Amino acid sequence: MKIIVLGSGVVGTTSAYFLARAGHEVSVVERQGGAALETSFANAGEVSSGMAAPWAAPGIPMKALRWLAMQHSPLVIRPSFDPRMWRWLFQMLGNCNPASYAVNKSRMVRLAEYSRDCLIALREETGIAYDHRSKGTLQVFRNPRQLDEAQDDIAVLKRYGVPHALFDAAGCETVEPALARVRGKIVGGLHLPGDETGDCFKFTQALARMAQDLGVVFRNGVEIRRLLHEGDAVTAVDTSLGELRADAFVMALGSYSPLMLAPLGIKIPVYPVKGYSITLPIIDAASAPESTIMEETYKVGITRLGERIRVGGTAEIAGYDLRLHPSRRATLVHAVSELFPGGGDVEQATFWCGLRPMTPDGTPLIGPTRYRKLFLNTGHGTLGWTMSCGSARVLADLVSGRAPEIDTEGLFMSRYGD
Repeated sequence: MKIIVLGSGVVGTTSAYFLARAGHEVSVVERQGGAALETSFANAGEVSSGMAAPWAAPGIPMKALRWLAMQHSPLVIRPSFDPRMWRWLFQMLGNCNPASYAVNKSRMVRLAEYSRDCLIALREETGIAYDHRSKGTLQVFRNPRQLDEAQDDIAVLKRYGVPHALFDAAGCETVEPALARVRGKIVGGLHLPGDETGDCFKFTQALARMAQDLGVVFRNGVEIRRLLHEGDAVTAVDTSLGELRADAFVMALGSYSPLMLAPLGIKIPVYPVKGYSITLPIIDAASAPESTIMEETYKVGITRLGERIRVGGTAEIAGYDLRLHPSRRATLVHAVSELFPGGGDVEQATFWCGLRPMTPDGTPLIGPTRYRKLFLNTGHGTLGWTMSCGSARVLADLVSGRAPEIDTEGLFMSRYGD
């Protein structure tokens, strides 16, 4: 089939690659000048299948109240009169119960584990390079309460056979030796040895080149205006190049997907949640992380990317506002300076933000819509990099009329009644 993918972030680009591998004629339409120049550009760098979990969890409402009072809060809400914001927040609160959390996390872990395996297979087949490391993730806890709260997540990891180990402070130092220099600041950690790290931007750019070798055409710098339909079938996309027609269309515009779908009457519960990162050069390798640290107090990921440290975090609910707030930079600097002082040069850090496309339950939307020829691959939140390859494989199978290799229960729009 002739297929048009809308968007060339990591999700759109992997979709294009695997669709082309399945034998389709694929083109990608992107408003930026190249792949991965928005949300995929400077994310935290974690391929963390073991850490896949919804933000909507039991106890989150009370935690959110505490976070809002913290100087270095992991959560910022900038209220507006946007009804979509409040609807999304109420839907998320509706998922903050044990039953919903168990279902949602199970779906996310299933997809994330499959995606990690797809990424490894892709790397072995192509030799793609993106500063990757396969040394796992260490979630560090500063107090015993955080250790206790991790037990529910550990139960899900056991259920799905995800390798993990619970360490005391000394055990954490065996995985991340630099933590010995800040002994006393953490009480323990959860190690997930199957997790990986890597530069999402480098990966996406390299994969786009490989997709071009398979015949994929990237139309960059093109404005996407609207989807056109005849009856119950999408037939074309209206762009600054004119109308582009195809046999199928894949919506992979991240946080902008709901804006493009709304005129069709498709209301997907995806809302932008802004995340920030800083990237700093390593000045003392012995004081820098070996892989990824998830700092539980500030909800910040600290990742080694080659000769750089990427620090990513913060959930800022502010619509489509892309302003860089200095207070968010201060939180990221504080987190890395607390655990890895002297590892990187914070004075030389570059500051960035991106809009994560979040669903209220954490699980992305992949698969068909009520319009024939229109498919979704969006709503991955903080896990677009983690879930990209698996999501793309599932999508390519569905578009091609094949049964995906994993259970797709809970991935379709039908879970929201559409």
